[in-house]
Amino acid sequence: MNIKKASSYQVGGEHYKNLKVQPWDFMESIFTHEEFTGFLKGCIIKYVSRKKYNSLEDIKKARHCIEKLIEVMEKI
Repeated sequence: MNIKKASSYQVGGEHYKNLKVQPWDFMESIFTHEEFTGFLKGCIIKYVSRKKYNSLEDIKKARHCIEKLIEVMEKI
């Protein structure tokens, strides 16, 4: 199965993707495992709780964070 890494793409623009170091990669390097997984879980809650016009994009953003959370949890 060929699954792309969550850091290899971005949902909803290129504002993080074009940076030399993506914010969540930097956070992962300085946060504890528990802090970083908590951050990702908070982002998931944020995206599924929004009531914006384009809610499909928010669901895709939440899925993207879930994919990153899975990657982080599989490292243990």
